[in-house]
Amino acid sequence: MPAGVSWPRYLRMVGASMLAMFAGAQVVHQYYLPDLTIPEVPPKPGELKTELLGYKAREEAAAMMEKMKAEQKVD
Repeated sequence: MPAGVSWPRYLRMVGASMLAMFAGAQVVHQYYLPDLTIPEVPPKPGELKTELLGYKAREEAAAMMEKMKAEQKVD
C-alpha cells in the first residue's frame, strides 16, 4: 500500500491527478493557440522572433565604436 492507502484508492487518485493535468494542459493549449506549423524553408536572419535582437544590436554598436576609434587614431 503506497502512502498508507489501499491500492484502489491510490490508483483512483493517480488517475484523477493525471486527468486534471491533461485537462489543464489542453485548456492552456487552447487559450494560447500555439503555431505548430513547420516552415519548409528556414527563416532568414532577423525574421525569427526568438533571436536576441538586443545582443545583435549591441554587437553592431561595439563594432561601429571600434571602427570609429580606429579612424580617429589614423587621423
